[in-house]
Amino acid sequence: MDQLTYQLATGKDILPLIPSLGQLRISVFYDFPYLYEGSLEYEQAYLQIYSKNSRSIAFGVFDGEKPVGATTGIPLTAESTEIQQPFIDRGLNLDEIFYFGESILLAEYRSRGLGHLFFDVREKHALENGFKTTAFCSVIRSENHPLRPVDYRPNDAFWIKRGYTKQDFSCKMSWLDRNEREETEKELLFWTKEWK
Repeated sequence: MDQLTYQLATGKDILPLIPSLGQLRISVFYDFPYLYEGSLEYEQAYLQIYSKNSRSIAFGVFDGEKPVGATTGIPLTAESTEIQQPFIDRGLNLDEIFYFGESILLAEYRSRGLGHLFFDVREKHALENGFKTTAFCSVIRSENHPLRPVDYRPNDAFWIKRGYTKQDFSCKMSWLDRNEREETEKELLFWTKEWK
């Protein structure tokens, strides 16, 4: 990991990182399993949510000037209704939950420990801010999806190793898939970790 540098920001200080975050989301989420056909204009608008909450976090990884990875997190109370509702339906206290957004790395920078670093940074931030649960969601794709790479390996084992439990509740979100002309609804399953 020579020459890699890191940038940590919270609240309004996240604004300068938004262009890099948007570019990375479009690049990384284009691949399976998200297959996201994104636009920089949408990304710039969507990512503003992080700069509007003082307890949100963004962490960027750079190789020289090039953004190669990033991760985000935000109090669940500041997230969208689609993400909040499954927790509300189960009577969970949103004030105690910190929600992890994206963890994105260009392919050539994977398997270097940066995935663990992303979790370390966000978990530390969540605990320092008094949250009792950390959570994220992951898209569900069929085993026989036509765009699923032969060598695709899901992250479940990594998340379990980090102490996360796959839940039996999910949310729905819509986006434009590769090779699609209209947005379609996808199901995303939640994973959570309780902190004592």
